[in-house]
Amino acid sequence: MKKNMPTFFESIEKELIHSLSFPKLDVLESKELKRHRIAGLTRALALGNIEHIKTKIYFEDSTSKKMVETTIWGITDDKVILKKGAIIPINRIYYSQ
Repeated sequence: MKKNMPTFFESIEKELIHSLSFPKLDVLESKELKRHRIAGLTRALALGNIEHIKTKIYFEDSTSKKMVETTIWGITDDKVILKKGAIIPINRIYYSQ
């Protein structure tokens, strides 16, 4: 899965996510990759809540590919909620680790 991922993601602070714009189009095409994405986010949510472990989230906004290292506080059907209310739409996330 990750071997097809772009090799460069700009690091961004979670405090700047509020200022980003996210298109509606999903960055992933296959159902299998989308299942892996949800499984990874769910695992990261559990690790963050139980062990206070940060995760790296690789995503794309309207201008470029980005990476944020943070704790996931919640997941809804269509978004990931980070500390201080920052939100990343799930359809814009490639994967987390």
